[in-house]
Amino acid sequence: MRSITLRVNGRPVTAEVEPRMTLADFIRERAMLTGTHLGCEHGVCGACTVLLDGASVRSCLLFAVQADGREVTTVEGLARDGELHPLQRAFHVHHGLQCGFCTPGFLMALAELWPSRGLVGREEIEEVVSGQLCRCTGYAGILAAAYDAFGVA
Repeated sequence: MRSITLRVNGRPVTAEVEPRMTLADFIRERAMLTGTHLGCEHGVCGACTVLLDGASVRSCLLFAVQADGREVTTVEGLARDGELHPLQRAFHVHHGLQCGFCTPGFLMALAELWPSRGLVGREEIEEVVSGQLCRCTGYAGILAAAYDAFGVA
């Protein structure tokens, strides 16, 4: 066992973990945040995407000990002061979700681009979205939401 501390959505979370525990399991079982979903557990589907020091990562492919001392942002960390993040609002407005299982991964992958939103175009958005799998929506609502949130025509 090893003691690690991560900042998850701005708050420190310290826990004793086995070195083999994934970051996804740490988020769900130690930080008690269940918005990060586990789909394939092979890094393919993108449902477990979170930000690690601002960069999107597949949390099922990282060990929690690799994130020791680092900042993790999950889908629960997007909203601020009771207000949905613009990406979350756009997903709602454009019906960018159906079952919702993949939605946190899409939101977090797109959230990596958010600081550069004035410079982001269709190509960057489509590249990010292409790395996430959705079995319900056909991606039309997801893309419409992303284009709207980023102000891309």
